[in-house]
Amino acid sequence: RKEYLEVLITADKLNMEKKVILVTGGSGLVGKGIQTVISSDKREDEEWIFLSSKDANLLIKEETFAVFEKYKPTHVIHLAALVGGLYAHMGNNHDYFLNNWKMDDNILEASKKTNVKKLVSCLSTCVFPDKTSYPIDETMLHNGPPHPSNAAFSYAKRVIDLQNRKCNEEHGCMFTSVVPCNVFGPHDNFDPLHAHVMGALINRAYEAKKNDTAFEIWGTGAAQRQFIYNLDLAKLFIWVLREYQEIDPIILAPDEADEVSIKEAAMMILEAFDFKGEVKYLTDKSDGQLKKTASNAKLRTYLPQFQFMSTRQAIRETVQWYVDNQHTARK
Repeated sequence: RKEYLEVLITADKLNMEKKVILVTGGSGLVGKGIQTVISSDKREDEEWIFLSSKDANLLIKEETFAVFEKYKPTHVIHLAALVGGLYAHMGNNHDYFLNNWKMDDNILEASKKTNVKKLVSCLSTCVFPDKTSYPIDETMLHNGPPHPSNAAFSYAKRVIDLQNRKCNEEHGCMFTSVVPCNVFGPHDNFDPLHAHVMGALINRAYEAKKNDTAFEIWGTGAAQRQFIYNLDLAKLFIWVLREYQEIDPIILAPDEADEVSIKEAAMMILEAFDFKGEVKYLTDKSDGQLKKTASNAKLRTYLPQFQFMSTRQAIRETVQWYVDNQHTARK
């Protein structure tokens, strides 16, 4: 009886060991989402540290190792990245590859050297092959070249999966990755030239209504996308950190039936702004990858009842946040 109780006490103590969770990119779209969710879901054995670019330049190995030495994390969520929309990628492919690869390598190396117990890195559905069957799933990650518009970023992010596997095989590291679809929400980048599609469209809609000008959709609007609200993604990131025990990546996306065209997303944005003006399609602009439908079947085996916020409601909430935070929103 006494020995049994000692085993239980020891096990309980191990379970309650303090987790120091370091989040890179902590001031960005997903990082802010995690901060919001954690504010009402923090556990006693967790200490969360959210880094921004002011804390360290993660492109520099020495600064990366210094921040790991300062905080001594047991767990890491790696969100920091050089990211942008379609047109930002098309004009800066080399920089997107080199800077993301450097940053990711520094984080993985620091995590390995300091014996981080678990590292969760963030990929994107754009890393999947351009020419493929649909829906795409986790097994297809390396099956062909990605779309040329963001090939450099995609290849840099694919390297994370390779490093995760080799670090596990050779050093026993619990390093994994998630593959979210197009994320948006409060604290997004709303720059009309460099943001992802949802942020750019929201900015253009706001300006069109304010200035009584035409609302412009770049391309035909035919491209199809799955969108995930940043608070939903935050909840799933936290679940992956706490519960997911595979090295293999996992796609984090709503159901395939929730996919919408860029035109449909734009109309939802105009509806949220109550915009009644002219809509122009700049068909000389690229549509980018026309389709990248992702299967969330693996996620559903773990969380069959998880409820995603509808794209329409998430757009309403994001538009309201953008209107209320005009002076501080990134744009």
